[in-house]
Amino acid sequence: MTAQRLAVLRAVAEHPHATADRVEQAVRDQIGAVSRQAVYDALTVFTDKGVLRRIQPAGSPARYEDRVGDNHHHLICRACGRTVDVDCAVGQVPCLTAADDAGYDVDEAEVIFWGRCPDCAAAPAG
Repeated sequence: MTAQRLAVLRAVAEHPHATADRVEQAVRDQIGAVSRQAVYDALTVFTDKGVLRRIQPAGSPARYEDRVGDNHHHLICRACGRTVDVDCAVGQVPCLTAADDAGYDVDEAEVIFWGRCPDCAAAPAG
């Protein structure tokens, strides 16, 4: 595995829910020069292989994390964008059952909870 790809994995591990831009900056901080395309290629390969998970919150760039293999969900702050993991609503895959699965073999449910994090909720209205 190349140094660039290892740096991408380290960056995602150190910055869960990072955007590709944030991963790119973290890789630059680790190893110096790296092309944006190399970072995107590594993120794509790792996502396709199931090493990383890509989430795409509405109105937000894609984010990457290394917590894979479970069906956890996310809490996202509407004010600052902070994103944290939250365990599955029920505890078994796919966590939620569709009222009508239309014949699909459902194996995953993606849920994003939106609100304000404790820091933003405690901040005085400006």
